[in-house]
Amino acid sequence: MSTINGGGVQIRQSRRLPDFLQSVNLKYVKLGYHYLMTHLLTLLLVPLMAVIIIEASQMNPDDIHQLWLHLKYNLVSVIICSAVLVFGSTVYIMSRPRSIYLVDFSCYRPPCHLQVKFHQFMEHSRLTGDFDESSLEFQRKILERSGLGEETYVPDAMHYLPPRPSMAAAREEAEQVMFGALDNLFANTNVKPKDIGILVVNCSLFNPTPSLSAMIVNKYKLRGNIRSFNLGGMGCSAGVIAIDLAKDMLQVHRNTYAVVVSTENITQNWYFGNKKSMLIPNCLFRVGGSAVLLSNKAKDRRRAKYKLVHVVRTHKGADDNAFKCVYQEQDNAGKTGVSLSKDLMAIAGMALKANITTLGPLVLPISEQLLFFATLVAKKFSNAKVKPYIPDFKLAFDHFCIHAGGRAVIDELEKNLQLLPEHVEASRMTLHRFGNTSSSSIWYELAYTEAKGRMRRGNRVWQIAFGSGFKCNSAVWQALRNVKPSPNSPWEDCIDKYPVQTVT
Repeated sequence: MSTINGGGVQIRQSRRLPDFLQSVNLKYVKLGYHYLMTHLLTLLLVPLMAVIIIEASQMNPDDIHQLWLHLKYNLVSVIICSAVLVFGSTVYIMSRPRSIYLVDFSCYRPPCHLQVKFHQFMEHSRLTGDFDESSLEFQRKILERSGLGEETYVPDAMHYLPPRPSMAAAREEAEQVMFGALDNLFANTNVKPKDIGILVVNCSLFNPTPSLSAMIVNKYKLRGNIRSFNLGGMGCSAGVIAIDLAKDMLQVHRNTYAVVVSTENITQNWYFGNKKSMLIPNCLFRVGGSAVLLSNKAKDRRRAKYKLVHVVRTHKGADDNAFKCVYQEQDNAGKTGVSLSKDLMAIAGMALKANITTLGPLVLPISEQLLFFATLVAKKFSNAKVKPYIPDFKLAFDHFCIHAGGRAVIDELEKNLQLLPEHVEASRMTLHRFGNTSSSSIWYELAYTEAKGRMRRGNRVWQIAFGSGFKCNSAVWQALRNVKPSPNSPWEDCIDKYPVQTVT
């Protein structure tokens, strides 16, 4: 728990997630096993087919001749067996989900003139005349402890004195970010915009008319029957939600591409008041965005980087405290901003605990699952104080992309999930170099791992993000090859400088 005192006003912020060892809700474990059972048919058919192949390989010519004679004089049996085989094969083929491939992705790297150093940020804030001394000192302390570096970016409108947060400037920021990421994506994949069948865009705080998705359709002249979606107000976890929506659409519509664009808009959402809980986003959020190309075409497996394995979503919005812990509102002076509750870390911890408890049965080795389940059963039916066994997720994943929401969040996840410094390196360096870019941060982290040359065929990646509502969402990917960074990676000009030592 930290206390920041400024001008006689104390803001108490919980900087710790709940200890996951204290409680695990059994219903989320059941949900995870429910997901697992939905693929039971596949799990049963694979070993059955393996047994049949092994038995067939051991047959000699006499055995095959005897089998032929038996079938020759048992026509009814042949017809019944054939019908069962055809029916079973049809059910399996029609019911199994299509594989979803991530062909490539691109992250926007803003121009250098949009960079803001700490002293520039503080001087600019002072010269606007909107902040009192207490608020300026509060922002200075937040910046020093944030984990951000000196090369993050703020939109062009914020570099003026006074700032120019107009609708036109907000549209310009959105266009620069989205079109910059998409131009690079199309260039790297050689996919024509007309080939895109599904478009999903997520941006929490800027939702103009026409929508951001319509802006993309207009810019790239996408086809008239494109299935486009625009997600708003869903916070920093919306990038995984957008992936999940695109995945569902690709299960229905055959032989097509889906593009997912994730961004946030700062221009019209900078807070110019003095309420401490609403000043924090000014210090953390920075310009950024990503574009991801997904495909359900079997031929794209050869060139795709990753295959989507799982998406698990958790929503705690039924709880009033969780619903209001990240809340856009006006302060007493009528100035609009996003307020962060002092209970944010505790609520994030509850959502995270529920999410990983559901995810566990889907990804963990059977040994970890048995230990986990055994301790839960013992706790359920025994009066003894049995601590739940927290599985070792390092056995399930090779790389971790934890939403770069802030240094304290990364610290606590590293501690509670018992991760090593190298597991959270991508998150810390993304926060340092680009700041909190909201829903796109997990893609900057994946780009960092690629730029370091660490992604090997078969590696599993866990992307985990959380945001307003309150939601915690996970996506699991498997590398289909040794992945190299794509041209114009956001880390292309600076990867050799990282990792750097950050403030602790």
